[in-house]
Amino acid sequence: MTFWRKIWKSKPQPEVPMKDWALPEGALVYAIGDIHGRFDLLQKLLTQIEEDRTARWGVENTYIVFLGDYVDRGFQSYEVIEYLANYAARGVTPIFLRGNHEELMLRFMEDPVEAQLWLSVGGPSTLVSYGIDLQSAELSGDILMASDMLIQKMPEHHLRFLKNLQTSWRLGDYFFVHAGLRPGVPLKAQRAKDLTTIRQDFTQSRHNFGVCVVHGHTGVKEPEHVGNRIGVDTGAFATGVLTAVVLEGEEVRFLATT
Repeated sequence: MTFWRKIWKSKPQPEVPMKDWALPEGALVYAIGDIHGRFDLLQKLLTQIEEDRTARWGVENTYIVFLGDYVDRGFQSYEVIEYLANYAARGVTPIFLRGNHEELMLRFMEDPVEAQLWLSVGGPSTLVSYGIDLQSAELSGDILMASDMLIQKMPEHHLRFLKNLQTSWRLGDYFFVHAGLRPGVPLKAQRAKDLTTIRQDFTQSRHNFGVCVVHGHTGVKEPEHVGNRIGVDTGAFATGVLTAVVLEGEEVRFLATT
């Protein structure tokens, strides 16, 4: 079974909340799905976003929300982190959220034996981007040495960026998170693990969370807005399509690379 067959599910049919979700007046938000080491696509999408936002009138505050999973699978994880750690677009407030792949990467640096799962979900491509080949004659698959080398090669500002990522952000009626929310649990009581890893319990739920949840993590063939949530992980690393949802007032639309 391929990766995509595992994660692409039929669309759920949640009960659309009896209201129109909205942002505060004057706010414009772009929320970008899982980048997964595709710096080339990130550059293209940010160019589209810049062109889009400069054409908007009456905007007082512009935010770009990066929904996590910046690393792994694609081979430009170093470049993605380097760019985001230094991101300073004029007139834009960036919001950086933590994905489960960032968590796994940090855990691998702390305890590679306990966190060797990272190596089966795209970690080796991130190591390569930092100049580390796990299968080289030097390492010969030694995960302890690979972890030590990653610690040595990772710039301090990369590590600081990864450790300072937040797990969620809210503006108006929209709640931004990497993976999703646990149905029936108040927003303030949500567990960090669910915010970065939950899948079907969230995506197949008809629950009204009191907010519209904007998320990545669970792959979709095309972005979807199903009432209680908006999913924008279009599998950039494999499809070449990196997607952002654009929110302004009660308007919802999408931008994507092709």
